[in-house]
Amino acid sequence: MPDTPNIEEQHFDEINTDRLLTSIHPKHAPRILLLYGSLRERSFSRLMTEEAARILTRLGAETRTFCPSGLPLPDDAGVEHPKVQELRDLATWSEGMVWCSPERHGAMTGIMKTQIDWIPLSLGGVRPTQGKTLAVMQVNGGSQSFNTVNQLRILGRWMRLLTIPNQSSTPKAFLEFDDAGRMKPSPFYDRVVDVMEELVKFTVLTRGNEGYLLDRYSERKETAEQLSKRVNQKTI
Repeated sequence: MPDTPNIEEQHFDEINTDRLLTSIHPKHAPRILLLYGSLRERSFSRLMTEEAARILTRLGAETRTFCPSGLPLPDDAGVEHPKVQELRDLATWSEGMVWCSPERHGAMTGIMKTQIDWIPLSLGGVRPTQGKTLAVMQVNGGSQSFNTVNQLRILGRWMRLLTIPNQSSTPKAFLEFDDAGRMKPSPFYDRVVDVMEELVKFTVLTRGNEGYLLDRYSERKETAEQLSKRVNQKTI
């Protein structure tokens, strides 16, 4: 046996492949929440999100899209604010998410970050985003860039979301949509289809098994009271 004297044996479990591979998956449609990062009247991140929602629906998912208009800045209002409650309720409802932001000044927009900042890492001992899937996309006013999707990936990991490998970055987005706001046929549209297809597959594959996938040795050592105290501490 490997020498691991620091492991507390009563909390250490071997990998249970039967439990991992034979879990009962939910039968309802995958629940996907979509967030976008611009409030412009002709917002290409919103149009891209609407296109993604149509594709997700064709793939059998149930979608809901959050409109960030009226959402206050973090800490500029209480959690009882109706837009904050709406966003948090949608995050709890969802089994997967799509984040789509324009790139502004080489980064995601403040509107996008504000939405993510209002989604709590924990509510008591429960993490509302942990173990859910995430797809990231960005639109660009100029040449193609991956700054925003890379930043969104970092945030997804921080929120303990299972961020899928594929992603979408559309350059010169103003050329990719027609007057009706529909995305034109192109390799960029095909990539969005790819990303949504992959998101649904990963969501179906992992949902219902979050309890085991996210069962961690370190957390088995803590009581629920200790966990709640640690993740909700006011100061560090």
